[in-house]
Amino acid sequence: MPYQWKLAPEDLFAERYRQMVSSGLPAEDVDTVRSAVADMWLDQPGGWVYEWSRLAAGYVRHHRHQLAALAYGWAKFPALTDDARRMALERQLEQYMLAVPGFKVGFERRMVQVLGEHGGTVVPVHLLTPPGWSGDAPILLASGGVDTWKMDFHGLFEEVALRTGMGVLTFDIPGTGECAGPMDSEDGADIVRALAADARALGNGRVLHLGISMGGHFSACSGLAGDVDAAVVIGGPVEAAFARGRTFAHGMDGIVGNALGFDHEPTHAELAQSWPSFALRPLLDLDVNVPMLVMNGAEDVHVPQHDTLVFEGRRDTEVHLLPDTGHCAVSKLPQVLQLMFEWMERHKANPR
Repeated sequence: MPYQWKLAPEDLFAERYRQMVSSGLPAEDVDTVRSAVADMWLDQPGGWVYEWSRLAAGYVRHHRHQLAALAYGWAKFPALTDDARRMALERQLEQYMLAVPGFKVGFERRMVQVLGEHGGTVVPVHLLTPPGWSGDAPILLASGGVDTWKMDFHGLFEEVALRTGMGVLTFDIPGTGECAGPMDSEDGADIVRALAADARALGNGRVLHLGISMGGHFSACSGLAGDVDAAVVIGGPVEAAFARGRTFAHGMDGIVGNALGFDHEPTHAELAQSWPSFALRPLLDLDVNVPMLVMNGAEDVHVPQHDTLVFEGRRDTEVHLLPDTGHCAVSKLPQVLQLMFEWMERHKANPR
């Protein structure tokens, strides 16, 4: 069973406020929730899930389904530790599906059967296609990380489909959202390979992979292993982030611990036992990678600079460590997107 841990909501608001607003929520509504929340785990007035859900319910009454989906997305944050958050995820999906007619892209919800070393699982995915889609363009696999999932990133993934002309197949990484856990590097690689195979039949046969934050770990893996045709890694941990003795800021220990499947707050020693299988040194030592774009902020408190700079000098690899910004370079998102779109334009049609 999931567990809760000591976490101050004011710290999360300080870290995530820009993300909350940039996703499309009105700043005044976020400020109202921020002023009301006093506890992370209580499902009653003053509690995180309660106040975010109350905001979402207001949007529902006014048939503002996309905003309701975003608000319920924050209500379930940062992990599905209780029934209230699991209900918030269900309501987010319900509102997201009601918002589909207003999307700027075509939409299809699909169930992909994945057979891996530890058995089979069904992975719900969303296919976003630009206007006029005929299946003659590449497919981009796309995911967020351990606490921001496919529906939370809809606005970004929609923009990618519109700007690039590619179909975007979005999914949650193992141990998060609608993807059965626990999070495991091998299972995640199995899922990406299965989704890539499914995606090749949906588009023109060419598949790219965009991973953000912990999702960037899996796009780094797929790119280094050659499981896709090109890969974008934004803020992905690949090696130094999994060093023994590493700790995380802003409650990330608890978020990661839940994704890993712990039923109690793990000690640093227990977390350290999980890390060796995630380190991508065996793949980094190979020379089979596809074209890759690797980016992050130089001031990232979660992922060491090494995990970006280790890609410098690799064949077919472009690296950007942006100064004066943090995890995933969120505060410089326009620059990140410009670099990404320019790179995708050069690589989406190139023969492998």
